[in-house]
Amino acid sequence: MKKLLAIVLFAIPGFAFASGASVHLDSAPVNLSDKSSLQRGAQIFVNHCLNCHSAQYMRYGRLTDLGLTDAQIKDNLILTGDKVGDPMTTTLAPKDGKEWFGVNPPDLSLVARSRGSDWLYTYMRGFYKDPAAKSGWNNTVFPNVGMPHILWEYQGDQSYKADEHGGGKLVLDRPGKMSPAEYDRYVGDLVNFLTYLGEPARTKRVQIGIVVMFFLAAFFVLTLLLKKEYWKDVR
Repeated sequence: MKKLLAIVLFAIPGFAFASGASVHLDSAPVNLSDKSSLQRGAQIFVNHCLNCHSAQYMRYGRLTDLGLTDAQIKDNLILTGDKVGDPMTTTLAPKDGKEWFGVNPPDLSLVARSRGSDWLYTYMRGFYKDPAAKSGWNNTVFPNVGMPHILWEYQGDQSYKADEHGGGKLVLDRPGKMSPAEYDRYVGDLVNFLTYLGEPARTKRVQIGIVVMFFLAAFFVLTLLLKKEYWKDVR
């Protein structure tokens, strides 16, 4: 018991330090009312993410909420033999995923709800070259990540420059096909879609909530008027 107590006492400061350590997260430009951004994000998702990751809790047909028709979904977003009513799954075999990346790439249906939109936005912009990593890439918010930088052609090559205070910053060594501002918008559209993916009914739920609040406010005013009318002759 004494040994166990000593282990626990020594471990507590370590846990406290780990929980207190944090990485600065940039604010993601999430706007679920911007259907043009969501459509671009869906296109980015199927072109780059769906090769390895799946979104099995989302069906292609649900993308009609973004203003797309079944024909547009089939012609522009379904790159396999899937049908519009099928879930968004990857063709990557779990065995191959584990062999290539060390772990099978996770399903992204709820990644924005579990990680947060700001985390995803910072993560997709936080890759840098690391010769010691198996994939050749590392990440500021996910150290030793197994995923390579799939958008490196667009962003370019970054390196991490540590400073004397224990911090550091990312430096763009080789520009990509996009300027930093263009790449930020590109990633912003992707994160916007991933946020929608985690809760497709969110916008409609908020709209219903606003209508309900107006109804309750009107009903409250009516109740007050009825109360005053009912008790006006009571002394």
